[in-house]
Amino acid sequence: MKARKDKLILFNKPFQVLCQFSGGAPGRSTLADFIRIPGVYPVGRLDYDSEGLLVLTDSGAMHHLIADPRYKTEKTYLVQVEGSPGRDALDRLRRGLRLQDGMTLPAKAKLVDAPDIWPRVPAIRYRKSVPTAWIELTIAEGRNRQVRRMTAAGNHPALRLIRIRVGPWELGDLEPGTWKEVEVPGPGKSK
Repeated sequence: MKARKDKLILFNKPFQVLCQFSGGAPGRSTLADFIRIPGVYPVGRLDYDSEGLLVLTDSGAMHHLIADPRYKTEKTYLVQVEGSPGRDALDRLRRGLRLQDGMTLPAKAKLVDAPDIWPRVPAIRYRKSVPTAWIELTIAEGRNRQVRRMTAAGNHPALRLIRIRVGPWELGDLEPGTWKEVEVPGPGKSK
């Protein structure tokens, strides 16, 4: 009897796509519009207005290893924020900050150059009088809209949020709306 092979899918979720396969409102795209592989489900979520790497699997064990907060799987985001965060704002992110649902864990945060990425449709509003900057932010927890709430708490609201890494898996050169299947780590292999 042939052993069942678990599936692990990396998907570049476009802006304004719901992170579910069914039950979307009329006119709203869902994962089913892009991925037609039975039995796979997203590990975690990306908000409707966020973009980037979404991991999907049909393996309950793999889902548990990636999503369970006890394992503190790191997730890295590129965040375009309003304003120009200085050292104090970045240090607050690095130390952790208090949100309505408690303190966040310390994050890795640094300013980065504007990435060479696909244009967002619709485009981010441009205001000549308000500069923007990009932060690379890595967190090891996954509260609801956490990255947006963290940057807003530092007075730098997120304008665009793109997840580029989950654990060892990177977005790489996947274009928005495309996906690829990758090998599932076996016993004894690191993620």
